Order: sequence, then structure tokens, then C-alpha cells
Amino acid sequence: MKNPTIETMQTTSQETSQISDMLISKSLSSADYNATHDAMLERTLERINLKKEQSLRTPDELWIVDHNDVYTLGQAGKEEHILQHTDTPIIKTDRGGQVTWHGHGQLVVYWLFDLHSLGWSVRNLVSHAEQAIEDVVNDCLKSLPPSNSNDVISAHSRRDAPGVYLYADMSHAHNRDTDDDKNHQPVSSAGDAIMLGKVASLGFKIKHGFSYHGIALNLDCDLSAFNAINPCGYAGMQMLRLADFVAMNNDAKQDQQIGAALSYEQITQKLIDNVAKRHAGLIELRPITSYK
Repeated sequence: MKNPTIETMQTTSQETSQISDMLISKSLSSADYNATHDAMLERTLERINLKKEQSLRTPDELWIVDHNDVYTLGQAGKEEHILQHTDTPIIKTDRGGQVTWHGHGQLVVYWLFDLHSLGWSVRNLVSHAEQAIEDVVNDCLKSLPPSNSNDVISAHSRRDAPGVYLYADMSHAHNRDTDDDKNHQPVSSAGDAIMLGKVASLGFKIKHGFSYHGIALNLDCDLSAFNAINPCGYAGMQMLRLADFVAMNNDAKQDQQIGAALSYEQITQKLIDNVAKRHAGLIELRPITSYK
């Protein structure tokens, strides 16, 4: 009898790349949530058993996933945060956090990491994930001018709510420097910044020191999907996408530049490169600034 999970995964477009001896990436396109989750859990359990029974350390994995539209409700998620039922399926899952949406135009990266071998705590994992997103988003904001804003926009995490948020430094709104590099420096003080909304969410599951699930960065997705929920359990949370702040290709999967626009693939590669450096110990954690 065929394994339905494996059979479904085989119908999904996949590509695997070796990043280093101890880190590989796997790309999945048009992926159904249940089949992807089951395969991710199966791989994690396999790695746990190999380490426990054979003392074998296996390479960590980054799964780059383009999900078909789905709402997922975390392990302790409350149904009350689902405001409206639509045709999009709602799936209960085993990650932390409340309800969120995944779909096309959103960059989802699952971190299948052996935290004990890396010497990372769960807090380290979360901070590395948030700061990797900050690095990539701020690099994009620095490289390209904002489309419809006179404020300096930058990305930051918060102590009180996991994820990455965009902030506007209003002190520069009427006194902008003509140097683009200076225009797009991250906001230096939390007190100078006004939060615009959330651009990336994260939720992990830890099992015997191994992580799975991960992060979701809104690139050029349809944000109306978030109107049916309280995103991550926060009523009124404004969700944002990077395409409204920098120029992106209309075709999210194109691997080439059109004029000065960034592609989905280029941003994905920026994130993979940043995470790979963190995994190799080449990027250390920064002190966390208190943003609200």
C-alpha cells in the first residue's frame, strides 16, 4: 500500500540544494499543507532516531515552501480568532502561535534544525529567525526607494510579540537626506518610530531538541486573506507586504531583474544566504531593542 503523504509530495515540484556539509535546502512549489507538514514531521522524527540510536548528526534543512492557500491554527490556537469562514481550508497544526494564513506570494521557510548540535536555545532560534528577516528586509529597503512614502521605513522585531514589523521614522519625514544609503538606515531609536504593521510571522515546534515549522514573509501576496482572521491572535493587526514598499517583479517566480525590481527568487536567496551564515556561526545575535 502506498504512503499517501509521500505520494502527494511526489506530485509537488521539488528541488534540493547542498548549502554546506551540514545544511541543505529544499524548495517545494504549490505545496498542500498537510502533506508538507507530515513529511516535515516524518523527517524530524527520523533525524531524532538516528541521533538517539546511532549518535549520528544529520545535516539540518531549510524547506522553502510556496503553499497553496491555507489558514493554520497553532497548537493552543483559539477558534475565536477566526472571524470569517471562507473557501480556504483551516487546518489545526502543532506549531506555536495562533492563526495565520499561508499562500502564493508569501515566502515560507521551515527550519529543520538540530538545536543541541548548534548550541542554540529556543530563544536563540527565534532571535536568529527574526534578525535574518530584519537583515533581508532592511537590505531590500536600502537597495530600492520606497514607492509611496516620505518616511524612512525599517524592519524590527518586538519583545512582546514574535515576528517582524515595519516602522516609520517620522523624524525624517520633512528633512530627508538625498543620499539613499542614509535614507534607508534602520531606525536607530524605538522612540522615534511608529509601527506600520507586520510583514513576517513565525512559529516553531521543538521536539527532543529538533526544530521544525518556521517563518512566513509577505512578499507580494494578496493581503485580503488576513481580513478573515485576527493575525497571530492580535485583533486589528495590520498585515503588510514588501511589494508595497519596494519594487518587485509582477511574476513572483521570475529569477531575473526587470529594471530595478527585485524578484521572489532574489529575496529568497538573500534569506537563505543569511540563515546559512548564522548556521555556520558567521553572524552573531544582536542585542534586542524594545520596539512596540
